[in-house]
Amino acid sequence: MNREVYQEPLVSRYTSKEMQWIFSEKNKFTTWRRCWIALAEAQHELGLDDIVTREMIDELRKHAEDINFEVAAAREKEIRHDVMAHVYAYGQQCPRAEAIIHLGATSQFVGCNSDLIMQRDALKLIKKALVNVIANLVKFCREYKDLATLGYTHYQPAQPTTVGKRFTLYVQDLLIDLDYLENLEKQVKARGAKGTVGTQATFIELFKGDHGKVRQLDRLVADKLGFSEVFAVTGQTYTRKLDMKTGETLAGIAASAHKFAVDLRLLSNLKVQEEPFAKKQVGSSAMAYKRNPMRSERMTGLARKLMGLTADFGATYANQWFERTLDDSAIRRMDIPQAFLLADAVLKLYLNITSGMVVFPQQIERHLRRELPFMATEKILMECVGHGKSRQEIHEIIKVHSLAAGRVVKQEGRDNDLLARLGNDDAIPFSQADLEKMIGNGSEFVGRAPQQTEEFLREIVEPRIQQYDDLMGGVDAALNV
Repeated sequence: MNREVYQEPLVSRYTSKEMQWIFSEKNKFTTWRRCWIALAEAQHELGLDDIVTREMIDELRKHAEDINFEVAAAREKEIRHDVMAHVYAYGQQCPRAEAIIHLGATSQFVGCNSDLIMQRDALKLIKKALVNVIANLVKFCREYKDLATLGYTHYQPAQPTTVGKRFTLYVQDLLIDLDYLENLEKQVKARGAKGTVGTQATFIELFKGDHGKVRQLDRLVADKLGFSEVFAVTGQTYTRKLDMKTGETLAGIAASAHKFAVDLRLLSNLKVQEEPFAKKQVGSSAMAYKRNPMRSERMTGLARKLMGLTADFGATYANQWFERTLDDSAIRRMDIPQAFLLADAVLKLYLNITSGMVVFPQQIERHLRRELPFMATEKILMECVGHGKSRQEIHEIIKVHSLAAGRVVKQEGRDNDLLARLGNDDAIPFSQADLEKMIGNGSEFVGRAPQQTEEFLREIVEPRIQQYDDLMGGVDAALNV
């Protein structure tokens, strides 16, 4: 690492080697050569064997991997064109084939097809990480489906739910993201061999006006590059609408992760649930006792950056004049790799966190018991009526004691003493012990939360993720720093 120049943190700190490889210079230019070889092979097989010979193709194959970067860089500095610089460099290694490299093609033949190959491969990594995060959350939901906890609306205590039920909400969001991702996968097709502005004019010349052969060429090149489909029409490039939808899909995953991370940070503040905390981890340089939720905070920041890229993709697509303008080039060099690297980093953190979350049941119960007497007042009211008391009279008594207990909690910082106040009131036909037994541990107030959790996991989630058995495991969730 050259420490005298800026280093991209996504590479040096946050992302997997697999995703870094996909967008590496070596993979990019090797993929360019795959495209040139596919084109030459297709031309040879479709009848241009007198122009594109088997010996030429063998020579191209021999040097498919050993990119002569220095030669290409020197040539690009001279001619200011990256594709033609690499055509020149490849030709230096393949003198027999030099004349037919890039035959009939435009720069975007290698540019677009390579971009699509790399994005297709990157989406596979994203999908693998995403289904593994879902699997982690499914396990957590089932383990804690019965554990009653305070629900919150407006970040104010509301009716109880269960820890497992709360986390089904994150699973549901990720399933939506998975739907969008799989729909996107279907949209990723080869650009194929379309020519300078998408009309295939040069290929019509090569094949002496044989439209059938040119159509075959388009599909054969796509097939050789591993695509089952090819864009039916293009300008000079495949439509940047696809990039826009890719950005939106990855940003959707980021938004789901952001929501989860912020919620976990709030839970951490309440001391009811935490992300993993390494044995030697330091929470603060000044406050040695702190256990900051740094993983969730990092995930929030990276997700925010990814969500912000959607505006770039939309503007780039909308500004493609007619068949193409070059203002898409520089920004896409940054935005596409960054979007995938950010999604990779976010899911790496999500997987890491959900592999070792810590729950504190006693602290959860403490928070719940502070609020539960207020939430149980309707049940207490009805039980009193069942013992012959007037609903209106008991309602007034409960209101007075509730307001007094609220002052004790808010103004004096003491525990909620509502049940003691009611138990000591002669108008209430129950002792404090009776009232304590009546409200229990809060599980009676969670409605169908446990059943909803089980039904959701059994009927919706598990049948869905069972089809991804081949993707389970094998994702490195260890953090670099």
